[in-house]
Amino acid sequence: MELLRLKDIMAQKGVSGKELAKSVGVTPVSISNIVQGNSFPKPELLLAIADRLDVDVRELFNPTKKGSVGNLNGFVEHNGEIHRITSLEDLRVLMDRVEG
Repeated sequence: MELLRLKDIMAQKGVSGKELAKSVGVTPVSISNIVQGNSFPKPELLLAIADRLDVDVRELFNPTKKGSVGNLNGFVEHNGEIHRITSLEDLRVLMDRVEG
């Protein structure tokens, strides 16, 4: 199992390996090795990558627990209130409030 979902996020954001490498100060080969799972970045580089891709650093990782709902992690603003969503149950509760 690949630990990082960097390839998917880069595709979603429309960022090439060359662009990402240049913006975080590493070589394109370094980014390629990270994407392919041949190497793992130091924490400082992970933070720089997350910043450049405008995602929370946790979003760079694939879920590791069985039964995990994947990438369900974020905040939703509804009627001026901010709701943190970290599980399907959180989402159900919010939907019930919205529909009720």
